Amino acid sequence: MKIKKYLLFSVGLLILAGCEDELDLTNPNSMTAVEYWSNEEQAVAGVNAAYTPLINDGYYMRMTPALTDGRADDFRGDSPWPDLMQISNFTILPTSGPIRWMWEAYYQQVFRTNQVLKNVPDIEMDEDLKQRVLGQAHFLRGLAYFHLAINYQKVPVILTPAQGAEDYYQPTATEEVLWAQIVSDFTQAQELLPIDYQAVSGPDRGQVGRATKGAATGFLGKAYLYRQEWSSAAEEFRKLIEGPEVNVYSLMENYADNFSPFSENNAESLFEVQFATPDQVGGSVKNYGGEPQNAWMQVSSVGHTYAQDGFGYSDFLPTRWIYNEYKEEETENDNVDPRLLISIASFEPEANSTTVYGGVEWPHAEEAIYPRKYTHDGYGFESESQGGNELSEINYRLMRYSDVLLMYAEALNETGQTQEAYQYINQVRNRANLPDLEETKPNLSQEEMRDQLAHERALELSIESIRWHDIRRWGWLYEDEKLALLRERDSEFESWRPGKEYFPIPQSELDVNPNAEPNSAN
Repeated sequence: MKIKKYLLFSVGLLILAGCEDELDLTNPNSMTAVEYWSNEEQAVAGVNAAYTPLINDGYYMRMTPALTDGRADDFRGDSPWPDLMQISNFTILPTSGPIRWMWEAYYQQVFRTNQVLKNVPDIEMDEDLKQRVLGQAHFLRGLAYFHLAINYQKVPVILTPAQGAEDYYQPTATEEVLWAQIVSDFTQAQELLPIDYQAVSGPDRGQVGRATKGAATGFLGKAYLYRQEWSSAAEEFRKLIEGPEVNVYSLMENYADNFSPFSENNAESLFEVQFATPDQVGGSVKNYGGEPQNAWMQVSSVGHTYAQDGFGYSDFLPTRWIYNEYKEEETENDNVDPRLLISIASFEPEANSTTVYGGVEWPHAEEAIYPRKYTHDGYGFESESQGGNELSEINYRLMRYSDVLLMYAEALNETGQTQEAYQYINQVRNRANLPDLEETKPNLSQEEMRDQLAHERALELSIESIRWHDIRRWGWLYEDEKLALLRERDSEFESWRPGKEYFPIPQSELDVNPNAEPNSAN
């Protein structure tokens, strides 16, 4: 059974302030936090509600992927919406709506997970189920703070529900405190979560889409990688690759299966956000933001945002650089890298690719290129949202096993084990039918392997909300030679200035929280 409709009611949001007795009325249609957290069913509903922010517009419904991809060198803005263009060229203001929506979605998840972690330990319920509930809450809180760290640099770290007005204005934490909390949450999630839910006993038995031990391990390793704690990162990735406990992942034979609505939650996916159309799960109100409600849809807007002219908004376009990068090396049988036409829609007569969607003859200029990944193009559909707008059911994959293999190779290279890194890169290259790297580029130095891994990651993970954060964490923006390359690939980098690799703290937050500090982008 796949979780396709999270419980969308607001858990614990109606904490009533103290009032005069004559005004202390009880609403029979809602509960206070004290009344709510009392049984197993409510504990499960509480953690279900903590997943809901993931389908919010600020999170993976649209803005987190779009505003991440838009800043990288493989994507450029092509939108009439000023915010998207300003984000893409690093001139966004702290008053931007999308910047605030992302911030609100992440903290909504923090707020809900904090309630679970505060209240569920005291509930009398099945102990194994309780540990799974708490493990999911730790994972989701770690995920929210991970996104806050990589997008906003330094933020308030809130670990308990507010008990009074004095708790509303939390100070900005240091980056060290923030990342330590991320590591702590993913570590605790790793200890508490099952490998999967097929054999558990409880209401979550057989459900797909919940956080697992593998997801926590992958993100723990990624957190260490982003902090350049290479040995610790390698240790976590090794668990996923060599096991034995969480060695349950493998590459899908067909790369396209990782972005299809027909092969979701597959063997390559460590964690993905679950989307569905109203026909599948109901709903009549778009899940754009604010407090979720029972009438919310569970649709994604990524497909329509990225889809080519005539089929969607075409708010972003691939850069010519990434297109050419796919053609840099031919496959073993002298063909173009098969990932090109899964990631990018382009006119390729030599590859028998001259149509889009349901067989429509190429309707654009022959030199035009568009995003294809995370759209319905290539999967037999005749339109992007089946006659509507922003109605995609395609799950968003947050981490794939191919990314784990490449991150492990990077960690090995950074710890002086460059030769050992080859085999993990080759697993990813083999699926694309590319030549063995040990034969084409033997004995790479550590620095040469860094550049090779940057190339491999660009081709494997383009348009997946990853490339930009790779560029940022590698320090390329502060290396003259690398920055010149970025500007050559994408002219939007011409307007980048030091500190602008992060989003500014939303002005609305600075206005209401006197203890919040601006960051380098404000």
